Amino acid sequence: MLPLIALLTTLTNPITDPNTFPIAVWLQSPSQAERYKKAGINLYVGLWQGPTEDQLAALTKAGVPVVCDQNAVGLKHKDDPIIAAWMHGDEPDNAQPTGKNEWGPCIPPPQIVADYERLKKADPKRPILLNLGQGVANDAWIGRGSGAKLSDYETYVKGADIVSFDVYPVSGLNDPSQLGLVAKGIDRLNNWTSGKKRVWNCLEASRIDGKSKVTGPQLKAQAWSAIIHGSTGLIYFVHQFAPTFNEHALLDDPELLPDVTELNHQIQSMAPILLSKPVSGSKSDNPQIHTSARSHKGTNYTFAQSLSATPIETTLTHTGKAERVSFAPYELKIYKSAANGSLGD
Repeated sequence: MLPLIALLTTLTNPITDPNTFPIAVWLQSPSQAERYKKAGINLYVGLWQGPTEDQLAALTKAGVPVVCDQNAVGLKHKDDPIIAAWMHGDEPDNAQPTGKNEWGPCIPPPQIVADYERLKKADPKRPILLNLGQGVANDAWIGRGSGAKLSDYETYVKGADIVSFDVYPVSGLNDPSQLGLVAKGIDRLNNWTSGKKRVWNCLEASRIDGKSKVTGPQLKAQAWSAIIHGSTGLIYFVHQFAPTFNEHALLDDPELLPDVTELNHQIQSMAPILLSKPVSGSKSDNPQIHTSARSHKGTNYTFAQSLSATPIETTLTHTGKAERVSFAPYELKIYKSAANGSLGD
């Protein structure tokens, strides 16, 4: 086993490494970190009632950094690279519990900004992550409490360096036709931050409440549409609450885990490209096809993702040409061309 000093010096921080795409898992036990690492996950977000010394030690041993609360234990580890970033409490934009089965208003946006300033004062070096709820994208969501309004988000986003949100179309809304809410939320966050902050998103990766379970193709479509619209980090929600509770349901899912692992390795293999800024040059005449162009080291790329559950056709503009293209359900197409204009796919 490598000594602790060697582990720390070889630890990669996916938030700051330009060649690593942050792919995280939400609120999981550090005892599962090695299994998640094999699935292509390189970051933890949230620690139950932590961080504790034991939790940080287990993550250090596994070589998986964490985004966690800035408690007393965390502050003792300000010089420890195992802590990649700090975080606010989850979903402050939703109605907050005031007692048993009772809910009050959301946390006021100015309070999130004040908390951000407090966290930065205690540790100016690390970024702060804020994860918001589905109200970012889902205008039909009624869980924000009295007095909440869409314009609140323009203030919320000032209270973070990395802004994330969650919406679960299949397992949460039971409506696969709403996969486009993921891209809608990314667009809104980029607009509210004027494109000046990192924008991430959460992805459903379990049955959650015992109803519908997202399929591998549906999950991949959500992930790629998010990246196409500018997400630079993914956080998997893997809990199952019904019919039985399973904190790490994804790890026990023989159908979904291989798809998630494949997706993670595919994304990571193109990390520098996907983290580069989108450029013009791609479009589709079908709103179910989401596209984005990137240019990296002399090669132009177009990513085109279908969010349709049925085959569709579109006129797709990519890598300097327009053509009629057929897409299978939830299909991703990646086109590339050299700087001299030669085409491949």
